[in-house]
Amino acid sequence: MNKYILIWILLNLNLCAFSQNLGKIDGRVIDFETGQALEGATIKIEETNFFTSTDEKGNFQILDLPTASYNITASFIGFKSQTKFNIIVKSIGNPVIDFFLNPNSDLLDEIILTDSPFRTSIETPLSTQTFSATEIETYPGGNNDITRVIQSLPGISPSIGGFRNDVIIRGGGPNETVYYLDGIEIPNINHFSTQGSSGGPVGLINVSFINEVTLSTSSFGAEYDNALSGVLSFKQKDANKEQLTGNFRVGSSEAGLTIEGPINEKSSFILSVRRSYLQFIFKAFGFTFLPDYWDYQFKLSHEIDSNNYIKIIGIGSIDKLTINEPKEYNFENQSLIEQIPLTNQNTETFGITWRKKYKAINGFFDMSISNNNLNNSFVRYQNNLTKSDPTYSNISIENETKFRFISNYNFNNYKFSFGLNIQSSKYSNKTKFKFYNIDYTTELNLIKYGFFLKSSKLILNDRLAVSLGIRFDQDNFTVDNNIFSNFSPRLALSYGLSKNNNWKLNFSSGVYFKIPTYTALGFRDLDNNFINNDMLYTKSNHYVFGIEYNFSSSSRFTIESFYKKYNNYPISILDNVSLANKGADFEVLGNEFLLSKGKGKSYGFEFLFQQKLKNNFYSILSYTFFFSRFSNLDNIYLPSVWDNRHLVSFTGGYKLKKNWEISSKLRYTDKTPYAPVNILSSNISYPEIIFDYSQLGNFFLPSFTKLDIRVDKRWNFKSISMNFYIDVENILANEIPVPPEYGLLRDENQNIIKPLSLIEVESDNRNSIIPSIGFVFYF
Repeated sequence: MNKYILIWILLNLNLCAFSQNLGKIDGRVIDFETGQALEGATIKIEETNFFTSTDEKGNFQILDLPTASYNITASFIGFKSQTKFNIIVKSIGNPVIDFFLNPNSDLLDEIILTDSPFRTSIETPLSTQTFSATEIETYPGGNNDITRVIQSLPGISPSIGGFRNDVIIRGGGPNETVYYLDGIEIPNINHFSTQGSSGGPVGLINVSFINEVTLSTSSFGAEYDNALSGVLSFKQKDANKEQLTGNFRVGSSEAGLTIEGPINEKSSFILSVRRSYLQFIFKAFGFTFLPDYWDYQFKLSHEIDSNNYIKIIGIGSIDKLTINEPKEYNFENQSLIEQIPLTNQNTETFGITWRKKYKAINGFFDMSISNNNLNNSFVRYQNNLTKSDPTYSNISIENETKFRFISNYNFNNYKFSFGLNIQSSKYSNKTKFKFYNIDYTTELNLIKYGFFLKSSKLILNDRLAVSLGIRFDQDNFTVDNNIFSNFSPRLALSYGLSKNNNWKLNFSSGVYFKIPTYTALGFRDLDNNFINNDMLYTKSNHYVFGIEYNFSSSSRFTIESFYKKYNNYPISILDNVSLANKGADFEVLGNEFLLSKGKGKSYGFEFLFQQKLKNNFYSILSYTFFFSRFSNLDNIYLPSVWDNRHLVSFTGGYKLKKNWEISSKLRYTDKTPYAPVNILSSNISYPEIIFDYSQLGNFFLPSFTKLDIRVDKRWNFKSISMNFYIDVENILANEIPVPPEYGLLRDENQNIIKPLSLIEVESDNRNSIIPSIGFVFYF
């Protein structure tokens, strides 16, 4: 042990001898409303003597800055100043820092007010959280996975067992959130995603591309369609336009390379590729399933002139899940081999956006065209090893081509926007499900379109912010919908109780619609008829009231109460349960006979305290109390499988000297309802497992407390900087609660006993401490 400590000390001394403890930062300051550069804006490094001002193009640079973490403020007369928190300055590999300043509506030339660091807008004054790339990278237990990071926010429920990245907001289903990457919609953000939903075990978006991530859990902008519970928007960073830079990440499960730089004076690029090696580790340790995945991401930016810009983005994945037969027999492993689906899944999204700034007035428009494609092969065999006699098979392709146009105008305290979207969708599927006698092949062509209007204004001496929006959606496939039945109005109000707006009262209300999934619309009966084309759009009414208090420029607390009412929710005829209780497992969601007769309600309140980096400390504390229930065909309300009642989360970190950082996350989840296995039906359908959803509310998983710890250490050299981290999940070694799992009864020679009979699997590896390490090299 002493030998390893000595090696560690010598290594640190050696690294320190060659260290480079100075870095630089570059960035821009932009008028948020017009997109024009602000010349002469002041940039100040808080609690230091470093400052500078922007040139005629709005650019700035600060040299010879000691490598550490800083809060950086940009200010300009007539505009509200903005502070970027927890900016890590390295010797090399620092991202470009963009400030977008809002005009001060008082138009006082001699006064500079401060904009809140907690991102909200007039139309979304509450239920909104924003994370920076730094906060995502250093999040304990996150593994650089963005969807894991948002699990610390109020109202976000974990999936059962906590192994997946489902975004489950305020008691809604896991397929009620939409995702946008630089204004381009992407269908899913996870590897091995559930078709018809979006969750999966591993995140798809590379954190090296991210500038910031914003989650809205209500009061969505009218430009977003199909959102019932949330909008998760990813803003990608701009590439380095001065030189070729990049980073190489090596973690416990994957490695990735990101490169960025200029193409010419007006063009730049970012490109990354990541590769999993988890399958090799799993095979070496004798695990039964082998997840193998690749992903790629790119962004090309081009400035046509000072008023016209083009962005091209792309993201995709290649996923393959196979099985590995262990050398030694194990009942738990054998049961998993028999039940796990073999998956091949490819996804691609490509989009191009043209932004044009208006010359005569303050405003701009964004016009985009994008294409999404999903190829999904999902098969479970009677014998997965020999791949013989499939019991369930879903071979499908989803393809979407989308056009979006959004025009924005700013007139002093008044803002106005309008836009439209049109999409052409093609869906094909070949499905066989022996137990339920389902066997069909389908093709579906669909045109969906919609348009919106929204406006906002500050009144009563800028104390009251009012936002109104309307939206209409329709398609040419469903038979019982019309554009007026899918009318979606929304209202948001925010009133400043104090002159400096430290205290605010916020309210929002809206009606939101979501078209049924392709898996549902494309389903056919044995006579080859579409039997779900009479489904209605799922409807959700939101009512949210909140109070916000900003203690300082870096801290706040909020309390929000919410009520969500659902109508037209799809109900499974086979299971007599709302589809809201499905979609967070490794299956296919919606590929069955459904009726739009379900109702639901979710209500509760949330508390949040957030401290941005101050005196080397940052934290988020949240608590949620809520109820979540959905009806079946008998109009009986059953608790949803996310009806946890109590959710508590604390995340915090402290910056130590010499570029050390320690952080932790503590999360408490109250007891969770689950649907038990229907043993009699599963004996017949095996390896397909059938659940008894009528028993929801009678069976609960115990409460669970999980503590994760992370330690980061950064080194800086002249031509490279390095970050090393150790992340330990479930350090308390608490047992992770999961529903009972079953396998087939066997004799002493491991031969299956006929007739088939299920017995419970006893597992001894559910309280494991999960350590991981990783390196990030910046060059």
